[in-house]
Amino acid sequence: MSEPENLDTTTNSTTNTVEPLIHDLNAEPETAIAPTEDNLVGNLLVGQSGGPTAVINASVAGVIQEAGIHPEQIEEIYGGLNGIYGILHENLIDLNEEKARAIEELKHTPAAALGTCRYKIQFKKNPEQAARDMDRLFDIFKAHNIRYFFYAGGNDSQDTNNKIHHEAIKRGFPMRCIGVPKTIDNDLPHTDHTPGYGSAAKYNATTVMEVAQDVASMATDDGSCCIIEVMGRAAGWLAAATVLAKRKPTDGPHIILMPEIQVDEESFLAKIKEIVDQLGYCIVVVGEGVKDKAGNEFGADKTRLDSFGHPVLSGAAEALGEIVHGKLDIKTRTVKLGYAQRAAAHFASQQDVDEAVACGRAAVRAAVEGKSGFMVTIERHADDPYQYSTGLHPLGDIALVERTVPRDWINEDGWLPNEQFIRYASPLVRGRLDLPTKGGLPKFAELSRVPVEKVLNPL
Repeated sequence: MSEPENLDTTTNSTTNTVEPLIHDLNAEPETAIAPTEDNLVGNLLVGQSGGPTAVINASVAGVIQEAGIHPEQIEEIYGGLNGIYGILHENLIDLNEEKARAIEELKHTPAAALGTCRYKIQFKKNPEQAARDMDRLFDIFKAHNIRYFFYAGGNDSQDTNNKIHHEAIKRGFPMRCIGVPKTIDNDLPHTDHTPGYGSAAKYNATTVMEVAQDVASMATDDGSCCIIEVMGRAAGWLAAATVLAKRKPTDGPHIILMPEIQVDEESFLAKIKEIVDQLGYCIVVVGEGVKDKAGNEFGADKTRLDSFGHPVLSGAAEALGEIVHGKLDIKTRTVKLGYAQRAAAHFASQQDVDEAVACGRAAVRAAVEGKSGFMVTIERHADDPYQYSTGLHPLGDIALVERTVPRDWINEDGWLPNEQFIRYASPLVRGRLDLPTKGGLPKFAELSRVPVEKVLNPL
């Protein structure tokens, strides 16, 4: 495999972007626009949902900063603590009370500064509770004059936002709902990529480079294998991005296992033996949801289910490591990157941060222009120099849909992504943050979290 281009992480690729903009959607469905007024005036509420990323707070900063330049329509700016779950409990904070410096510091602060949740409004599984949830939400929206609602999150979060948008139409309540994309998994459809992915990809590829250097330096008589597990249950975008660590063909990772390609155990073991015989070691990257030829997840613990009813993934790397060690009798170690890959703001992609802010700003601009029922998208115009703009796509086409790595972006043998993927991913990891520090360690934003007075009875 040839060396990936443009791996200079000290270059700020922001200079290669065009000014983000909202595309004109002439073909948008009528149902996408809630009953509204030409100049809707009221308060704004922004929330975060699902697993955090290194840049989800940058999107919130974009929302807040853009909202501040539309005082003729947006009066108060509120944050919902812990997403929909917290909003249902009327846990709101007044973001107008935050210092401008703290809002700016959100752009390099990991996790979810407003708090997050995985609460779902389940119309099908529990319609009675869903109806109560909607009544409660709209009581809160009315009590606090919420006319602009922004939800930063992935598939399930956009589903929630879509439900709220349609409920506003049903109730004749003038409100504009716009989704802000977020997920390190990069599996949202109808957008080139998602904020959060570039930074996680950058961290993962860097970590694989470092681990590969370590493993390669440790000579053993029988060779060694290191298996590194990254997130991604149904889509292999994160695993695939570690191919950026390959600056020459002999560099790790030597094998990347993605959920899109089922693993034939015999072929897998033969490939590892071939690489170990050649180099003395082998670096394998595995997405947590990788499957065997029968379609079973290697890391699934079927005795435990997560909140969505899926078997808990307890360790694909460990399961594969036992197979490799047991059948090839070579020294095998595993590394699980876990939460570190979504929280590593210290080595975030500046490009990712800039796009996260742009998506937050674009969401507010869309809403004040009268749009509702859309998610902001990132649209790529060129790879080198990289150029993008922001657009909009109806929430109904995005909610609960997962996008996977195209098969033609993976080598025919299935072991590594190809040049098409490298061209796609390379621009997204560029640029390094000038991260403020204190005592040699990162200095993150600290919000004062001034509560908005509750006016409803508690749940």
